[in-house]
Amino acid sequence: MTMTWLIVRASGLVAYGLLAAASIWGLLLSTRLLGRKVQSRALTFTHEGLSLGALAALATHLAFVAADGYLGFGWRELLVPGAASWRPQAVAFGVVAAWGGLVVGLSFYVRRFIGQKAWRYLHFGAFGTYVAATAHGIMAGSDTTRPAVLALYLASAAAVLVLVVARVTLAGEKARPRVTAPAARPAHLEASPAVAVEG
Repeated sequence: MTMTWLIVRASGLVAYGLLAAASIWGLLLSTRLLGRKVQSRALTFTHEGLSLGALAALATHLAFVAADGYLGFGWRELLVPGAASWRPQAVAFGVVAAWGGLVVGLSFYVRRFIGQKAWRYLHFGAFGTYVAATAHGIMAGSDTTRPAVLALYLASAAAVLVLVVARVTLAGEKARPRVTAPAARPAHLEASPAVAVEG
C-alpha cells in the first residue's frame, strides 16, 4: 500500500467528517435548537470554516486520486459524473458531492450579491451534497467495513435526519397561523338586553 493511497483514504474521510460537521452545525443554527445566541457571527463563521475545511480536504483527496496510478483516474473521471469505469455509480455520487460542496461552500461569498432569499435556496443544495457524499463513502470507500468509519457514517446520518425532521417541524409550526382570542365586547353591549316597548 503506497503513501499516496493512504493520503487518498485519509483525506476522503477528513473531507466527509468536516462536511458532516458543517451540515449538522448548519442545521443546529437554522433550527435554533441551541438558542438564539448561536446566531452570533463567531458561530456562523465556524459553520463557514467547517465547509471550507471540507473543500480543502476534498481538493487533497482529488489531487492524490489523480496522482495515484492504481485506479488510473484522470481529471475527466474525477470531474464528470459517470465517466469512471471503476464503480461508476459510486464515483458519480462522489463527483456530484464534490460539485455540490464547491457551489455551497463558495455561496458564502456571493450572498451579498444574490440576496438572502436566493442564497438560502442555493444553500438547500447542502442536503443533496451530504447524501451524495455519504453514498460515495459507503459504496466506494475501502474503509467502510471498519467499525469506526461505519459509525461515522451512521451517527452523522442519524443526526442529520433528526435535525432535518426538527427543522421541517419547526418551520411548519412557524408558518401555521396563530388563533387569536376574540376581542372583548364593549361595556355598553354587556348590559341587560333592552325590553321591548309595547305599542
